[in-house]
Amino acid sequence: MNNDINETLQWDDLKREAPEWFRDAKFGLFFHWGPYSVPAYKNEWYSRNMYAKGNDIYNHHQETFGPVSEFGYKDFYPMMTGDRFDPEEWADLVELSGAKYAGPVTEHADNFSMWDSQVNPINAVKEGPHRDVFGECAEAFRKRGIKVLATFHHQWLWGWFMSSDPDADVYNPANEKYYWKSLPLETSRYMPYQLPDASFNQMWMDRINEVVDKYHPDAIYFDSRTCIIDERVRKEMTAHYYQDKNAVITYKQEDFPMGVGIYDIERGNFSEAKEFPWQTDDRLEDQVTWCMVQEPKYKSAKRIIHQLCDVVSKNGNLLLNIGPYADGSFHPEAKRILGQVGGWLKINGEAIYGTRPYKVPGEGETEVLDSDYDIAMVNAQLEDGADEAEFNITTTFKYYDVRFTQKGDAIYAIVMGWPGKTAAIETLGKNGTNPQIHSVELLGYGPLKWKQTDEALLVNMPKDRPEHCKYGYALKVL
Repeated sequence: MNNDINETLQWDDLKREAPEWFRDAKFGLFFHWGPYSVPAYKNEWYSRNMYAKGNDIYNHHQETFGPVSEFGYKDFYPMMTGDRFDPEEWADLVELSGAKYAGPVTEHADNFSMWDSQVNPINAVKEGPHRDVFGECAEAFRKRGIKVLATFHHQWLWGWFMSSDPDADVYNPANEKYYWKSLPLETSRYMPYQLPDASFNQMWMDRINEVVDKYHPDAIYFDSRTCIIDERVRKEMTAHYYQDKNAVITYKQEDFPMGVGIYDIERGNFSEAKEFPWQTDDRLEDQVTWCMVQEPKYKSAKRIIHQLCDVVSKNGNLLLNIGPYADGSFHPEAKRILGQVGGWLKINGEAIYGTRPYKVPGEGETEVLDSDYDIAMVNAQLEDGADEAEFNITTTFKYYDVRFTQKGDAIYAIVMGWPGKTAAIETLGKNGTNPQIHSVELLGYGPLKWKQTDEALLVNMPKDRPEHCKYGYALKVL
């Protein structure tokens, strides 16, 4: 452990307001890419579950690649060629989608660092694609004005590879550099009895600090279970990163105190707007995976756009994942859908970027409940190497659902489908929030005729619908 860690450092010293760039950005992308992309089977937990005797992934691995005593996770490294990885193409995709911050998963739970690391010999320069994936993406993104996101999941490495198969290669001392030290099997639980030792805590911080010092990410995302890292180490890491006044951490559950960073709810939502900025991380994949799998399926642009509108109306950001192939390229369908999202944002982004919540987030028939892929669901996923727990949130809304944002003197009412000849917005009626209205414009079209009654703001919609807007029509009310 670093003996220079400040014993007097308090969390209150590290609290800060969310930087304006993050609050304005609203939409980000991240990319699960690693050796787990090679088997492309089930999900990114392949690296863990291939060692869970009796698990479907374990059985698949045995049948496809051989026993884990002979073909371990490390043997996927050379197969992750990355021969089609092009950081400029990744930047093109971010721009196409309309996302304002982005980054590859910097290190997942599998001990494979996606940067040119001097503190971890198992990295993407020495193994796999032999490229500085994070560094090259950071450079390409910044040239386009895209903020750079680093995501860390490596607290999960504590016990991640521990196998119920005693012959697994993870127990060979010669493989320690690939899988970390051998530990009791119980350390693979969410909250193990045996917490990380000094050397693991130091490793956890050293890798983050190396990325911070070398690449200066604008935001760092921490996956769940960061709470198992010694509190002093988390404080020291945060203090080091927060020397950059515009940097921001996002975290889950109770891994950091409220106010130290941005609260993130995995694949979740709030029923009402929050006073504090927050984020939900979700995936474009419409199946139980965050990485590329052999037969990928994707959510529609409609679902993503509706989710984005709902999240933004409640003071949140949407961080969306997409997993590339092992060669570093993206599925054409994923690119097509992200292009549709970006096409919608080109016309309607004024109602999203740089906005703040209105007095109420929305109106309509669709009920959105508080939801989060919480610790109980993570534990269910961990049990017996099970797949991700069943969990779905509503992201497709009815035609008359409306979500509100505001910016300056403008109120934006985003109608989640074509309302017909007349859009009736009850919230903006005299008996609603009763704003003083001078004009109404449909983004992508122009000024419209309107009337404010006690019951609603009534807007005469045009005969011709604006292009690229079929999933949501944004009315700008001044």
